[in-house]
Amino acid sequence: MFKILTRNKIADCGLNELPKAQFVISDDEKNPDGILLRSYVLPEEEITPNLQAIGRAGAGYNNIPVEVCAEKGIVVFNTPGANANGVKEIVLAGLLLASRDIVGGINWAQTLAGEAGVAKTVEKGKSEFVGPEISGKRLGVIGLGAIGVLVANACRSLGMSVVGYDPFISVDAAWGLSRGVHKAPDLDSLLAECDYVSIHVPVNKETKGMFNKELFAKCKKGIRIVNSARAELVDDASLLQAIDDGTVFCYVTDFPTENMLGHKRIVPIPHLGASTPESEDNCATMAAAQVRDYLMYGNIKNSVNFPNCELPYVGKKRVCVIHRNLPNVINPVTTILSNRSSNIANMLVKSHGEYAYAIIDVDCESLDGIAEQISSLDNIIKVRVI
Repeated sequence: MFKILTRNKIADCGLNELPKAQFVISDDEKNPDGILLRSYVLPEEEITPNLQAIGRAGAGYNNIPVEVCAEKGIVVFNTPGANANGVKEIVLAGLLLASRDIVGGINWAQTLAGEAGVAKTVEKGKSEFVGPEISGKRLGVIGLGAIGVLVANACRSLGMSVVGYDPFISVDAAWGLSRGVHKAPDLDSLLAECDYVSIHVPVNKETKGMFNKELFAKCKKGIRIVNSARAELVDDASLLQAIDDGTVFCYVTDFPTENMLGHKRIVPIPHLGASTPESEDNCATMAAAQVRDYLMYGNIKNSVNFPNCELPYVGKKRVCVIHRNLPNVINPVTTILSNRSSNIANMLVKSHGEYAYAIIDVDCESLDGIAEQISSLDNIIKVRVI
């Protein structure tokens, strides 16, 4: 039986992906095989010896110590695209909020409660909240993953001229992108020509604080920015300066910080992008299914610290090896298997940065002790026999 620890409320449709005959689910398991969580910040002390996999029901994973997990051979999954439509819709709302001062108008209208002649007052005061239409304006989409592609396509349908920038765009994303979306040669040119920008990149060492004083200086005057990705992508002090000097007309963020609150030209949305029942169900189902397929069959899909590596499971003995991405690591593994008179029926090896993963299906009745034998080799991180 595989023991699963839940660290947040996980939708029932997700938990139903874990067959009761093979999985026990609890919110207080002390030594789990897998963890399912959403926004819970996982401390290192909860990475127990038996842990094999962590499923993040969402796209962001900065609440998980990913590198620590990699070194321990723990596969961390996220759910890219599962909440994409929900986030796309909040971006569309954000573009309208950035363009038309809807929030300011609503707040002002609320102050008229109890006054006589409200209709006349509204007609006289509405000019304070005028803003341009988004149709015909130029939108820059930074990051063309699952969400960025949906945003780009939807905004084309709304009559915007859309230019995208993503040097690492996947083949699948490119196939899904509207032919009417243009490619920016670089980030600087996109910022210089766009009236609106929507940010869709992950936070990492290269992107943290990327919207800083130098980058804002390259923006078109009066640009409107929607950030539905992460707060850490934007340097708060640089943003506030860019708003004060008129470089940024409005900033809409789904990740407000203390510095963002109370500013007239900042619209703080309380992280509602994926807060839909549809998104939560999709993320839970996807995260649970990925953890299940890894624990039961050794297949990896949508891992953030190891390569995607999947082989159909046909019932043979399966050896799964997490190892460092270095030369001549797998040869000694196959030698050990051959010495046990194990015929290799199928094998797949994939790499991702410093790490690699191998699935090896063998024709053999017993592989007793093989995990310990392979684990003793150099540069082997973890071995599982299924």
